[in-house]
Amino acid sequence: MLDQTSQWEGELWSKPTWADAQSTREGTESAGGPPGEGWAYNDLRVNLTAPALTVLFGRTLPDVLHERIMTPIGACDGWSWHGYAHSHSVVERDGTEVPVVSGGAHWGGGLWIGALDLARLGLLCLNGGSRRGRQVLSRRWIEESWTPCRIKPEYGLSWWLNDHGTVWPRAPRTGRCARGNGGSHLLWMDPARDLVIASRWGTDVERLLVEVSAAVPPRW
Repeated sequence: MLDQTSQWEGELWSKPTWADAQSTREGTESAGGPPGEGWAYNDLRVNLTAPALTVLFGRTLPDVLHERIMTPIGACDGWSWHGYAHSHSVVERDGTEVPVVSGGAHWGGGLWIGALDLARLGLLCLNGGSRRGRQVLSRRWIEESWTPCRIKPEYGLSWWLNDHGTVWPRAPRTGRCARGNGGSHLLWMDPARDLVIASRWGTDVERLLVEVSAAVPPRW
């Protein structure tokens, strides 16, 4: 699910897979093929991860995120994580209905977060999951997240990798990023420069990356 190679087809919360145009725009999907043999960015497939994780944890994902990540990194109180307003998105666990949020942000759901907290998340990943001497996330998980997908080498586990200059051609090839809304929302991390950039509603994000990176000399 996280490297976008599941090729799952179906309907979730009254939305079919084909409703997300990105699933066909990439041209790398193998229609009807097995998981792992085709790649396409699709929010419905990202969304399917959310109920699976909710069943695994047995509690809401916002609660898990708050306890395990946001509190340890000192996040503000203003973030929130939503499902879709007009869908009954729940899973049953031990006879109790547990609300499910959406994995992606299309159709109004997703994680709502300020730039400062976004930067804090980036810093956590940049530091291998560590925050002030405490291992908040597994370092191995960060390494796996930044491992190139076999079919789409510029993509990891929900992260874009600029190793070959495919994502942002003029930006450093040591960078990793999460991006959305056509690239205008960006969380950029460059381990070589010990650099995190959180950008919201940028009109020339690549220029921002190039100019800030030029001002910060690489460590290696």
